Amino acid sequence: MDVYEAVDSRRAVRAFSGEPVPRAVLERVLATAARAPSSGNLQPWHVYVVTGEPLAELKRRATARALAGDPGDEREYPMYPAELASPYVDRFSAAAAQRYQALGIERDDLDRPKKIAALNSEAFGAPVVLFCYLDRTMGPGQWGDAGMYLQTVMLLLRAEGLHSCPQVMWTMYRRTVSRTVGADDGLVLFCGVAVGFEKEGVPRLRTGRADMTETVSFIGV
Repeated sequence: MDVYEAVDSRRAVRAFSGEPVPRAVLERVLATAARAPSSGNLQPWHVYVVTGEPLAELKRRATARALAGDPGDEREYPMYPAELASPYVDRFSAAAAQRYQALGIERDDLDRPKKIAALNSEAFGAPVVLFCYLDRTMGPGQWGDAGMYLQTVMLLLRAEGLHSCPQVMWTMYRRTVSRTVGADDGLVLFCGVAVGFEKEGVPRLRTGRADMTETVSFIGV
């Protein structure tokens, strides 16, 4: 699979088969992803790879919190700006409607937030979840580095025939996650990334992207 194919086929998969992912594959991906750009070569990311019974127990605990209507732990950083203006709010709304419809959750369902949280806390059936942390002393530049690192991980997973789904949702249950992985208070959870093989027979959701003319300006060309 070439780079263009990996980028074009990468999407957030929300239905995994549960088939185990060989540890050797994960090690190969994560070792290679270390070549991702890193300002000053700080390599600020710290990743915990959780699978097997520890992941099953984490899912049980997080799902119990979700089904109980637990609002989650206090956020350590905002997922989105408090006020989203057009065109960003339009893109967000369109993608959310498409995503939840594909999951079989109607917008007017009163239990919608609880159902969404429960699906996320099961990592959509993925047999592996990577939890990416950063040291609390890191700044915006290093958060950008972590984003480039995770994108590199997800593209390498595609090269291995695997799919992924980045999940900021796990920050809602960061205390439960930290107890599972043993992360100390000096680290802040950036997100989780569900990893696995895509489940067959499930409709494939692919959200649209803005036309290049909306986001790119050529100067002097």
